[in-house]
Amino acid sequence: MTDLAGNTTLTPPSVSPLTSVLDQKAGSAVAIKNIVLVHGAFADGTCWYKVIPLLQQMGYNVVAAQNPMLSLAQEVAATKRAIAMMDGPVILVGHSWGGAVVTEAGDDPRVAGIVYIAAYAPEIGQSANDASRPYGWTEGQKQIRVDAEGFATISPEGMLNDITEGLPMEERRLALAVQAPSYGALFDEKLTRAAWMNKPTWSLVSAKDRMVPSAMEAAAAERMGAVTTVVRPTCHMVIQQEPETVAALIDEAARTALSKQ
Repeated sequence: MTDLAGNTTLTPPSVSPLTSVLDQKAGSAVAIKNIVLVHGAFADGTCWYKVIPLLQQMGYNVVAAQNPMLSLAQEVAATKRAIAMMDGPVILVGHSWGGAVVTEAGDDPRVAGIVYIAAYAPEIGQSANDASRPYGWTEGQKQIRVDAEGFATISPEGMLNDITEGLPMEERRLALAVQAPSYGALFDEKLTRAAWMNKPTWSLVSAKDRMVPSAMEAAAAERMGAVTTVVRPTCHMVIQQEPETVAALIDEAARTALSKQ
């Protein structure tokens, strides 16, 4: 199925196509009102700045976790603290490396559904690097630089040309200026839980992703049985290039997750 923007939407026959954010009215009745957003590596919670207002206009209570990027355990703990702030069931959303975090943290009983946005979705016993390795190094991954203390950053060329290349140049430069270092070893930490095995899942695949392998995103979505939207062409920062599409998928999850339990 193809939407008006030329994106391919793959949904089970029983699920209606995503409703456009522009057609949503603020305060619309939904079963789940709480959204927790988990950012990826080399970024922080402010990377959701285009998605958050759209969800708020639709009546959702939204929190963007500020994860420390120091270890998987600390990532999960920070995410669970954000979940604990919510009153009622939660839709948990992960972008990029955040997909690994929500896979581990999503076993929290308050999580009713998980949304993966251009994200890793490892299996139990896999690390993010394990999940990505069979698909080869992306151009963006080749631009990772690790310092003497083990902290990783993306080179200026990688940030401007591989992670954010679909954005206006001023937004690319902003992403470069605020990038947060990540402790490199966390990408090799093995997951002990895979919440997608028993929670409803949704997935957005960025077909032109130059950071996380698009083929990995698509294969993970199929393995999870996720309701999947393939967005083309978009950069890795689809949350900023196509925020309406991202918000619409999260809205779909919030409106239907409880019926999939």
